[in-house]
Amino acid sequence: MTINSNLYPLKFKPILKSIIWGGSDITSFKNIEPIQDGIGESWEISGVEGDISIIENGHLAGTSLKSLLSESREKLVGAEVYHKFGNKFPLLIKFIDAQDDLSIQVHPDDKLAGERHNSFGKTEMWYVVKAAPGAFLYTGFEKDISPHEYEKSIEDNSFTDSLKKHTVKEGDVFFLPAGRVHAIGAGCFIAEIQQTSNITYRIYDYNRKDAQGNSRELHTELAKDAIDFKLYDTYQTEYNKELNKPVELVTCPYFTTNLLELNEFTKRDYSKKDSFVIYMCLEGSLNLVDNKGNSLFIERGESLLIPAETNYIEISPNNHCKLLEVFAG
Repeated sequence: MTINSNLYPLKFKPILKSIIWGGSDITSFKNIEPIQDGIGESWEISGVEGDISIIENGHLAGTSLKSLLSESREKLVGAEVYHKFGNKFPLLIKFIDAQDDLSIQVHPDDKLAGERHNSFGKTEMWYVVKAAPGAFLYTGFEKDISPHEYEKSIEDNSFTDSLKKHTVKEGDVFFLPAGRVHAIGAGCFIAEIQQTSNITYRIYDYNRKDAQGNSRELHTELAKDAIDFKLYDTYQTEYNKELNKPVELVTCPYFTTNLLELNEFTKRDYSKKDSFVIYMCLEGSLNLVDNKGNSLFIERGESLLIPAETNYIEISPNNHCKLLEVFAG
């Protein structure tokens, strides 16, 4: 089947992940009924094999992201992105709802993931959408620790003593390059942008047991080679909020993410941008029109993909909206 070349802003069916530490906030945040408990993640836009996103709006509804990419290529993702990644969509976009503490983990970089798993590595970022009072997360180290001390601390259950603990609030941002040890704590609701990779090394799981009394598998030795043991001055990304202007939160070789907080009509020019654009709506709602006249309504909890061939879009917020704007590279 040949896919119609008339590309337009695309919504996808969310891929809801039932996970032991998940809560009930994802379905309510996304206005999905009935409310479901135990949903830890919503994969908003995914090219991960086995979890490929399916378009839900317009004449391409029912088409997979994989099929669309193989057919539309540079028109969808941009010439440079397609040259680098081919028919592999380079980013994975999620909402995460942690009702319980997640395991402490680390992700390998491209080199190590390629050697071990024939996969991309996993650099990512977190934007805290909301947080319960006292909610925290771990990222990076509080004090120097050697690979040998790391192994000993896993054995004697003192590993968390070496980690940097951050009490979080709405709007906090953390960049997590591959190799940085991290964990999301209970009460955190997070928007996550990451490389397309599902490679995770679980370092520590608080000695928890499942219903059958079994511990989850740990990857202590694998993780040791992946961890960046360097101590950094700060692990949190600072930024200044501005209304009706893009505020850059993170830029790295894999993605750039801006914050857009809008209460008036805004035009975004992408004519010189050789990349697709992703929007994650964190607050409010808006009407969007592209240069071809395609229009779309988007509200809190929804994400969309704007094809690379789009020259510009016009955003009309309904009173107020907050968006994450993501590009490849």
